[in-house]
Amino acid sequence: MSGRVEAIYVAPERAAPVSPVERAEVHAGKGIVGDRRYYADGADAGRALTLIAQAALEGMAAEHGIELPPGASRRQLHTRGIDVNALVGKRFHVGDVECVGVELCEPCSYLESLTQPGVIKGLVHRGGLNADVLTSGEIAVGDAVVAED
Repeated sequence: MSGRVEAIYVAPERAAPVSPVERAEVHAGKGIVGDRRYYADGADAGRALTLIAQAALEGMAAEHGIELPPGASRRQLHTRGIDVNALVGKRFHVGDVECVGVELCEPCSYLESLTQPGVIKGLVHRGGLNADVLTSGEIAVGDAVVAED
């Protein structure tokens, strides 16, 4: 099972607008350097990295008529070609960075407050993945996302 990174989005603070980046430095157990979800003292399980399948956002647009601007899902990595839900409990690589899927990243009322009504319903069970970062490295747009067997 494999796909690729289609976009990377970071924000310096919780409610700050996200910005696209071409590459990001990632620290094991901490997250993406410079992002609101970077935990210098170590991230709790599933807090270091978030991913969402671009197909989920496209599905929400097709099924519910809700189109989010780029990055508005607040997930750091947008992927294509891989079922991120299937990565729960599995190790996977984003480029050379090893990660493990912890749990689904279900949409919440906070996300809906930053976007528009209907986002919770539109992204339920396809809102992305919360993951831990096991090895440090760099992630770039275009990198492969590959599940370990």
